[in-house]
Amino acid sequence: MARAENTELIDAFEDLYRDYYRNEIGDLAQKYPTEQKSLYLDWQDIYRFDPDLADDVQNHPEELRECAEEALRLYDLPVDVKLGQAHVRIHNLPESTDIRELRADHRGQLISVQGIVRKATDVKPKITQAAFECQRCGTLTRIPQQTGDFQEPHECQGCERQGPFRINFDQSEFIDAQKIRVQESPEGLRGGETPQSIDVNIEDDITGEVTAGDHVRVSGVLKLDQQGSDQDQSPMFDTYMDGFSVEIEDEQFEEMDITEEDKQEIIELSSREDIYDEMVGAIAPSIYGYDREKLSMILQLFSGVTKHLPDESRIRGDLHMLLIGDPGTGKSQMLSYIQNIAPRSVYTSGKGSSSAGLTAAAVRDDFGDGQQWTLEAGALVLADQGIAAVDELDKMAADDRSAMHQALEQQEISVSKAGINATLKSRCSLLGAANPKYGRFDQYEPISEQIDLEPALISRFDLIFTVTDQPNEEKDRNLADHILRTNYAGELHTHRVESNTSNFSDEEVENVTDDVAPTIEPELLRKYIAYAKRNCYPTMTEEAREEIEDFYVDLRTQGADEDAAVPVTARKLEATVRLAEASARVRLSDKVTAEDSQRVIDIVRSCMEDVGVDPETGELDADMIEAGTTKSQRDRIKNIKQLIDDLESEYDEGAPVEVVIDRAEEVGMDETKAEHEIEKLKQKGEVYEPQTDYLRTT
Repeated sequence: MARAENTELIDAFEDLYRDYYRNEIGDLAQKYPTEQKSLYLDWQDIYRFDPDLADDVQNHPEELRECAEEALRLYDLPVDVKLGQAHVRIHNLPESTDIRELRADHRGQLISVQGIVRKATDVKPKITQAAFECQRCGTLTRIPQQTGDFQEPHECQGCERQGPFRINFDQSEFIDAQKIRVQESPEGLRGGETPQSIDVNIEDDITGEVTAGDHVRVSGVLKLDQQGSDQDQSPMFDTYMDGFSVEIEDEQFEEMDITEEDKQEIIELSSREDIYDEMVGAIAPSIYGYDREKLSMILQLFSGVTKHLPDESRIRGDLHMLLIGDPGTGKSQMLSYIQNIAPRSVYTSGKGSSSAGLTAAAVRDDFGDGQQWTLEAGALVLADQGIAAVDELDKMAADDRSAMHQALEQQEISVSKAGINATLKSRCSLLGAANPKYGRFDQYEPISEQIDLEPALISRFDLIFTVTDQPNEEKDRNLADHILRTNYAGELHTHRVESNTSNFSDEEVENVTDDVAPTIEPELLRKYIAYAKRNCYPTMTEEAREEIEDFYVDLRTQGADEDAAVPVTARKLEATVRLAEASARVRLSDKVTAEDSQRVIDIVRSCMEDVGVDPETGELDADMIEAGTTKSQRDRIKNIKQLIDDLESEYDEGAPVEVVIDRAEEVGMDETKAEHEIEKLKQKGEVYEPQTDYLRTT
């Protein structure tokens, strides 16, 4: 650009500052350079001031930025401060570009991208102007360092010899620099696309603000970098960005555009009387039955309210759910359907996930300059503010599963690897699916003993559903009818679309597909959920509170006897509250009513009866889930150890197994159960055999 044109632009920016940014520049002058170094210009303000100037800013951002900074230096300030090194950062561009849509045409333009920070390097000093001191005569030569290679002087300006030179750090100028990798947000991806990413170089006062897992909007200039080495240069180029501004977006679902029409449709839908049935019908209609499970999944999608207390503690609002069931009952299909409906979701399968892949990995690679450790966010971090669907939870290695404990309850992930100590957010709901220990439920064994997951992990799930597959003529006929109808609808639809000579009319196809069509369009349901989570924060009515309190206290009184098991713990109480809040959100209501409480109490009670009943006493026992052993089992173990202790003193070789079992039968214990407990004690090392069929306690 010509100098005259530059002067015009500088004048234009000075006018803009006077009209729109008088107060902001005043603030900057007071805080410069310790607290604030940048003036943020809103692109929309520039457009209102002069549309041509706004277009120039987008097409020639670097030259215009220099003019804007020069105008800031020339601006008359009320206080005696020089804004010599202050930056002008332009943000809030009219639209953001998808990372996968970046093309050669965007080179040199000011663009804005949204995504998740996948990696971030440490903040390092970068030299911008190097002062070289000649070792022979001491003359200083200053050379500006642009991007790319480090530039050294060819010869000394004093003695005209070629060095040697030493960098004088006091006379050189440095700036903080950091490199971040921004990856597309998962909610923008459909149909298993691989998310793409772009590297962004940021400098000075915007460094060190973001960590892996943050959702950001970055404005900057798209640049090209040649592939290959100096000797073997390639005609292909990599893209990267020079970041002008980085804004952290904690807003949920920033991708979801809800129009006024959508809003009307959502509000109209929420006032229907059969809204809960409609919602259940919208989840995986190709899978027959499971109304209770589908309703719970809907409640999980809406989730309870996250509470922030005055003492800065936080109670999670996200619901965790586990489906344990026989093979072929459609668990994985329901999971993948939920993943498609959730506004933000990540799907992973247990067999293919390591603990680093779920939480966060410390990776050593060439990201940045040279080999260094960076933190890479895993699935539970990427699902922040959404749903993480984990299939085949039981097939995961035990130490990988243990990485999930903190993510489920505290909803954050602490990483201490390779000298990196960081805490990442993972405020997501977990929807897990698993098979029983032996692949299928055995109806003669208590269900809790067939769940091959650690009690510490299971107890963190608010709801656990068991899906058994028992032959039943009436149910099987209905199921077969449903599956065949679903397949027939699929056949007709495909035939109609793919075959040119199809003799089926549109009407025929529609009649058949209506049976398996969701009651609410998935796209509308996604917007409904996003709208509810953004606008509804229900509070409990007195009646709703009483219902939940009575339910909890009534259950607890069953365990009031000295000999009784503890039927329920406070964790279930919190789970019930979260579910009731989610139930109110489905109606877009600000009040949790007694009906909501009743609806969710039924679900919680039936889940507890499925999994939390001691088969020996028929009573609820919270320890089946929370601790993995029932009270009756603990009593039995205690009794058997006592018997072995007593008998040891009577026999020199130790307590004979037969006598132990006889004594156990005398006190009313079943023979097979006594044998089973002795085996377990031997496995744990609490009892050993000094010689065959004789026992001693350790």
